[in-house]
Amino acid sequence: MSVARESGDRAQQLRDKARQMNEAAERTTDPEQRQRLQEKARKLQEQIEQQGNMGTGNIRPPK
Repeated sequence: MSVARESGDRAQQLRDKARQMNEAAERTTDPEQRQRLQEKARKLQEQIEQQGNMGTGNIRPPK
């Protein structure tokens, strides 16, 4: 398997996980749990963006 394929698979896994966390956050009635899930999903999205930028040479400094 090529490196590009592996990184694409990993990005898809991260996107799926972030989506699942956002869906779980929507379903929960506990505001603190909702916030934790949304924060984890946001961090995963940032990871996905950083990985994508590394592949294109557009590396942004961390926030």
